[in-house]
This record gives sequence, C-alpha cells and structure tokens, in this order.
Amino acid sequence: MSFDHPPRILFLYGSLRERSYSRLLAEEAARIIQGFGAEVRVFDPRGLPLHGAEPDTHPKVQELRELSLWSEGQVWSSPELHGNVSGLMKTQIDWIPLTMGAVRPTQGRTLAVMQVSGGSQSFNTVNTLRILGRWMRMFTIPNQSSVAKAYQEFNDDGTMKESAYRDRVIDVMEELYRFTLLLRENVDELTDRYSERKTAAVKQLEKTAKQTLT
Repeated sequence: MSFDHPPRILFLYGSLRERSYSRLLAEEAARIIQGFGAEVRVFDPRGLPLHGAEPDTHPKVQELRELSLWSEGQVWSSPELHGNVSGLMKTQIDWIPLTMGAVRPTQGRTLAVMQVSGGSQSFNTVNTLRILGRWMRMFTIPNQSSVAKAYQEFNDDGTMKESAYRDRVIDVMEELYRFTLLLRENVDELTDRYSERKTAAVKQLEKTAKQTLT
C-alpha cells in the first residue's frame, strides 16, 4: 500500500439552499476523511450552467473537470427531491464527460454516495447515484449514507450531531479512504479492457498501412 501522497477526494453536493443539508453532510464527511489523512476539495456549484446551456469552456465547467481529474476518489451528496437526485446533482455529473481526449476524468476513481431526506429514510437517491457512478466507470464502495429528517441531525454551526447517522458517515469515509489507497496504484491494470486494446491495435495497423502507402 502506497502512502507517497494523501488520497485526493473531491466532494460534490446537490443543493444551493442557504442551509443545504446535502452540503452540510458533505462538509462533515470532508472533515472526517481529512482526519484519516485525505486531501479534500469541495466543488461549489454556484454559477454552474445547465448542461448544454453554455460551451464547455465555461469557467465553472472547467473548474469541475479539473477537480475531477485531480481526484482519486469522489463523494456525491444529494438531497432526495421527488424521490430521486436533485437537478443540480445531475447537472454536475452531466458536465463530467467519460473521456477528454485520451484522458478519462472519472474512470477508476473510487466513489461514495450519500443522501439527505426531509422525511423518513429512503435509498432512492443513493441507488440512482450508484447507477450514475457505474456509468461513469467508477468503483463505488459497498457502504453508503442516507440521513432521514436531516433538519434534526445538524447543530446550528453546521456540524453533525452525534448519532447512528453520523457513525455511518464515519464508516463510509473510513471505507472510502481504504478503498482509495488500495485501488489507486492499480487503476491502469483494473481498467485495462480487451475491446479498447483491440480498437487501438486496429487504428495502429491502419496508421502503419497509410504510412507504408505514402
């Protein structure tokens, strides 16, 4: 296991409310995983346009993509709205492409998913986030966090109250930290695909043939 630098963890949250519980949950989780030794960055989604409404040269889009490239693991924290992820959460994920030239900004990253609900506990949002993470070719860890009646679970200063919910957040961050350490040194091996090698070999043959003809 390599400790040449701290695991780099990016946090995304899915609400712009002044007292956003998905943001407070992300910030609490960020403090926890920093305590384990991770380097943390939290993306501020204010000013991020709807996907497709602006060119991808928009400064907030570029900031988000650069942070995704920087990260070795990510945490997605969304409120549950109408039984699923928020539009803002989906917009952030939509702006991160599967490929940027020869670079894949999410492939091989670890991922932890979390949600907050205003009512009883639900898992709709974390289930959707898992589907999105798989589509983005990320290693989504087994554990997850779902905080019911989130308005009851945070102190006035934004920190999380001691509870079984907070214990679960600690479990999730501990697991993400360990998985990131274990996987990051082996990402190239774990994400190497036969189909992609085959396509690259065909392209190389075509290139060689063209060079021979000229």
